[in-house]
Parts: sequence; structure tokens; C-alpha cells
Amino acid sequence: MRDAAARPGSGDGGRPREVLRIRAFALFWSATTIRAFGGTIAGVAFQILIVTVLAASPFEIGVLTALGVVPYLFLGLIVGALMDRWRRQRTLVITSIGRAIVLGAVPVLLLLDTLDFWSLAAVILMLGVLTLFADSAAQPLLPHLVDRSSLVMANARLGQSETVAGTAGPALGGALLNLLGAPILFAFDAVINAVSAVLQSRITVTEAEPSPRIHGRHIGHDIVEGMRYTYGHRTLRPLALSIHVWFLGNSIVATVFAVFVLRELNLEPWAYGVALACGGIGGFAGALFAPAFGARLGAGRAILVGRLLVIVPWSVLALAPITASTGLALVLPMISGAQFIYGFSMGIEDANDTGYRQAVAPDAIQGRMNSTIRTMNRVIFFFGAFVAGMLATVFGYPLTLGIAAVIFAGAAAVVVFSPLRDARHEDAAKPGF
Repeated sequence: MRDAAARPGSGDGGRPREVLRIRAFALFWSATTIRAFGGTIAGVAFQILIVTVLAASPFEIGVLTALGVVPYLFLGLIVGALMDRWRRQRTLVITSIGRAIVLGAVPVLLLLDTLDFWSLAAVILMLGVLTLFADSAAQPLLPHLVDRSSLVMANARLGQSETVAGTAGPALGGALLNLLGAPILFAFDAVINAVSAVLQSRITVTEAEPSPRIHGRHIGHDIVEGMRYTYGHRTLRPLALSIHVWFLGNSIVATVFAVFVLRELNLEPWAYGVALACGGIGGFAGALFAPAFGARLGAGRAILVGRLLVIVPWSVLALAPITASTGLALVLPMISGAQFIYGFSMGIEDANDTGYRQAVAPDAIQGRMNSTIRTMNRVIFFFGAFVAGMLATVFGYPLTLGIAAVIFAGAAAVVVFSPLRDARHEDAAKPGF
């Protein structure tokens, strides 16, 4: 099971070519990119609907937010096991069609004036389930679309487009909402998902048939096998543990950063938006350089660079003597720089992390390996957000950010003191690795 499986079109580690010239990946990338833009645009529209149209209470807002995460917590491992037995391309097409139908129902509900808390909760929950299936199918499908040596570049290209969507999408969504209105905006997003389904259906790919299930064996056995493989592998185990620790630190900064900047430092919303935009630029730049880092340093050390870099911005913000009375000329560059380094670190490590996982794990267990890591990450993030609130209440925001920096350092230490440090992308192609 530990041997890297042969994949259609896999090379032996030669120089990768530009992946957007590969038709199958170009279709996959196009579908993913427009769906990412549609998702961020719809995200803004949902937030505005919840606050202005439904006038939801803080408790109801919390419930609606949690519904987007719940499928990952309760169905993540099951869906991951299914993706090792289902056609992944077909799953992507079906989920895009499903998202188009669900999103298309929102303007109907708005026009009929029947959209309420419960109907919107059902929409968000269904979208969460469909997104889980789509994400679980996309990662193990990618190694079938490009050579093994091109996986880091492919993930970098996906990361670049998703970063642009995440940065520009909210502003675009707000502008379109004011210009077109919510019903047309949701109808537009439904069309985007329908186009995504068409693009995905045109991907030419050969997926291996799963081995027949042994008599008496059920999906629970498949899930356990995936967990044992992930946490028993000599390099995937430390990689998974490092990611989990990183997610704990990230749950803290993601929870308190906005409050720290807007309330503690009294930064204007426009300045906060500038800082976030710098994070997006950093993420794009990191993804741009990720393939070069991976090729020159190796997968392990490229991931380590990202893990080390992310310590810097939160350590600086924890120690810097800045308050609400500090001038904007000092605070804005510091906050923006912190976000740029934060995004840059993620851009470097994400492509190398995901590319290495896709290269080293056999195709027959890709879905379970990815879902094992992803589900644990969601659980950690979910509970880490609660811990972050308690830490900020007891210790204040700067010290809480400092605690997050220490946790990030722990994630880097896992890489340093494990075989992952010396792992290289080309090693994954060697028999018996």
C-alpha cells in the first residue's frame, strides 16, 4: 500500500511543462477558477441576506455559519472513502449541477418572498454537502490530469486563481449585488456552476476501477485503513501532524485578527481591506514561487520555509508596541506587511504540501488520505476558534497572537525533527518509498 501507484501520464520526475497547456488540466483549472469566483461572490450575498433581509440574531448567524462546516465534521471521512470507489470526474460534474440547482432556488424563494431562516439553512447545508463531495473528488483526480513532476505547478496555478478569487471576489460580489440585486446575482452564480459542470464533463481522463470489496468488509474498514495509512506513513504522518498543529494556530489568528485590528487598533474598514488585499497579493506571489522552491529545496524544506515564515508576522504583531493611538502611517504598513508574509507563506507551502501528498499516496487511497487530514483539520479549527475567544478574553489580543506564533513554531518543529524535512517530490516516484 505504501508504494506509489502508477498514474496515467506520470513521468519519472522530469522537468515539468506549463500545466495550462494540458487540455484536461486547463478545463479542470477553468472550472475550479470560475467556481471559486462564484463562491466568493455568493458568499458576500449570503452574508448580506442573513444580516439585512432575514435580520438574523447572533445565535442564528452562528448556526448558519456552522452549517457550512458541519458536513466536513460528520461526513468527511465517509465521503473520502467513497471517493476511492466512485468516479471522481463524474462526482465533480454532479456536484456542480447540484450547486446550480440549489443556488437557482434562492432567487425563486426571494421573488416569492418565502425565504426565511429555515429555507436558507437548508440551502447552506446542501451547498456544504455538495462542496464536500466536490473537494473530496478534486484532489485525488488531479494526479490523473498532469504528470507527477507537474503536481506542484498544477496546485500552484490553482492556488493563484483561488487567491485572486478570494481577494477580488468579495468586492466584486458587493458591487454586483448593488448593481443587479440579490435574485439576479444568485441566478448568475447558478449559471457559473452550470458552466463549470460543462467544462468538467469535457475532461478526458481514465480512472482505474476500484478493487472488488472483500466479503464482510464495509466502509468503516476503508476509513480505518485510510487513517492507518496516513498516520503510519514515514513522511505523511509528520506532514499530517504538522498541518494539524498549523491549523490550530491558524484558527486562533483567523478568529482574533479582525477584532484586534478593527477594535483594539481602531483601524478603519478601508484600511483593514487594504491589509487583506496585501494578504491576497502575498498568497499569489507565494504560489508563483512555490514550484521553484519545491524543485530547489525539496518538498520537505519548501514546506518548512512556509512553516517558518508564518511565525514572523504574528510574533511581530504580538511584540510590537502598537495601540489605537499609534498613527496610521505606522500601523497600516505593519498590518499589511504581516498579511503579505502570512499569505506568502501559505502560497509556498500549500502547493508543495498538496503536491507531495498527491504524488506519494497510491491512487486507491488518495480520497481517504486527503479526507483524513482534511476532517481532522476542520475539527481542530472548529474547537480552536472557541479556544481563541477564551484566550483573547483572558490574556488580550497581542498575547493571543503570540501564543499562535508559538503554535506555528511547533508545526515547523514537527517538520524539522522528522523524515519529512528531507523529503523531495521526485522521491515519491521511487518504488518502495
